[in-house]
Amino acid sequence: MANHASAKKRIRQIERRAGVNNIRRTRVRTFIRKVEDAITSGNQTDAAEAFKAAQPEMMRSAQKGIFHKNTISRKLSRLSARIKAMAA
Repeated sequence: MANHASAKKRIRQIERRAGVNNIRRTRVRTFIRKVEDAITSGNQTDAAEAFKAAQPEMMRSAQKGIFHKNTISRKLSRLSARIKAMAA
């Protein structure tokens, strides 16, 4: 256990930050799930709308360091490709 005031403060800050990060991570996963559900339903317009809503949220999470930027780029690319393949 921390004995110094600064170490105790650090623990409080880390707990607070971890809580915020968990909320952001869950939010991004929910957006991804909505896009995937729209893709599996077969409705391209719904999938495109869900993707349009998910994209800024995903990029924001990469900026904040919740996910690695390459991970988010890869996920966006794959979702976009799946939506485009629905038209064919």
